[in-house]
Amino acid sequence: MSELADLQCVPCRGGVPPLAGPEIEKLVGQLEEWQVTDEHHLSKTYRFKDFRESLEFVNRVGALAEQQGHHPDICFGWGTAEIRIWTHKIDGLTESDFVLAAKIDKL
Repeated sequence: MSELADLQCVPCRGGVPPLAGPEIEKLVGQLEEWQVTDEHHLSKTYRFKDFRESLEFVNRVGALAEQQGHHPDICFGWGTAEIRIWTHKIDGLTESDFVLAAKIDKL
């Protein structure tokens, strides 16, 4: 498992450029099956056997997001949960996005 999961999300105060190119490649290489779209956000779809399991996972992600102070977009339904992460304050990716992704994978 990624050592990113051992870090804590750091609130973004703005005024910093989003990560790009090699910075993103280095971090996404530490994650399993996460996709980077347009150097803007991370996404991953998790699969479950039914709606109840999807809901339970989403609730655990929500509790983690509150604890970390970093909140992903979540879309879920019967047997799936899609997570999208980016730092809204800068409209792009920061290290905290990758940290949250790694922590979600540990759930």
